[in-house]
Amino acid sequence: MDYTVEMLRAVAEPTRLRLLALLGAGGELSVSELVRVLGQSQPRLSRHLKILTKAGLLERLSEGSWAFYRTRQIEPQSDNVRTILSLLPKDDGVIAADRAHLDEIKSARAQAAQEYFQHHAAEWDRMAQLNINEDAVIHAAEQMLPLGKAEKILDIGTGTGKMLELFAPKVKTAVGVDLNAEMLQVARANMDSAGLSNVSLRQSDIYTLPYESRSFDAVTCHQVLHFLDRPSQAIVEAARILKPGGYMLIADLAPHDVEDLRKKHAHRRLGFEDSEIKLWFAKAAMRPQATVHLKGNPLSVTLWLAQKGKNDDIDKQKETA
Repeated sequence: MDYTVEMLRAVAEPTRLRLLALLGAGGELSVSELVRVLGQSQPRLSRHLKILTKAGLLERLSEGSWAFYRTRQIEPQSDNVRTILSLLPKDDGVIAADRAHLDEIKSARAQAAQEYFQHHAAEWDRMAQLNINEDAVIHAAEQMLPLGKAEKILDIGTGTGKMLELFAPKVKTAVGVDLNAEMLQVARANMDSAGLSNVSLRQSDIYTLPYESRSFDAVTCHQVLHFLDRPSQAIVEAARILKPGGYMLIADLAPHDVEDLRKKHAHRRLGFEDSEIKLWFAKAAMRPQATVHLKGNPLSVTLWLAQKGKNDDIDKQKETA
């Protein structure tokens, strides 16, 4: 009862309800982004965010000089958030205006990222290493992903096609998707140079993949998540197109404090903890299979492998969702 009272007190204030509505629809947002949307001071919003976090409705992710907030991902708190949000009027003008303002901010941010990728597409592989031993990453990926009799693989956010070059020779069909047209031009040139005729490339948003559910045997995601504002949604969408029993391999940065990467290289997140990735796997009905840490200086890389549940596991996941 004490928890319920604290939770109800936390949301019994207009600004806090606006914050909860924004985060319920907007994924992970930084304090500065919330300040821009609501037009209130940072100290004021920070106090409201602290109250919502203490009540178990939000969680705070601290990365360098930034702090991100998102709605609580673990039950029963996640159920409570959904219940509260369901009570808000669908046509509320204030909430609608907040979401429209947030969409403008996200659009501007996405445009800036695409301009960055467009400008650096030709030299991307050299820049992307950033003192990372990419040969070790490729070797670990090859050892971890059990393709077996897999016929069809998808690489999301394919960039210059590095994962396609590695895995396309092992499958019947390999597909790469990326939102940036210049990156895809470089990837096509790389596929031609490698003589890979079984690869197709498509311009697509990775949040809404243009493929039917359960149509791929494996999915790879190489150094993509740290650019995204909704990495968990990308994982859930990628899991959707996986066949039951299929595998997902993610390679991305471990937590670090190289703050300049936000401004110089359009990074949004400064790496990911194992626990965070595994939580997102669970939301997507994926079972973690293996984790490999590759130490570097200053940046380290982690590879996570997960397997999609069988049909009965997926049905159970839907029942509890």
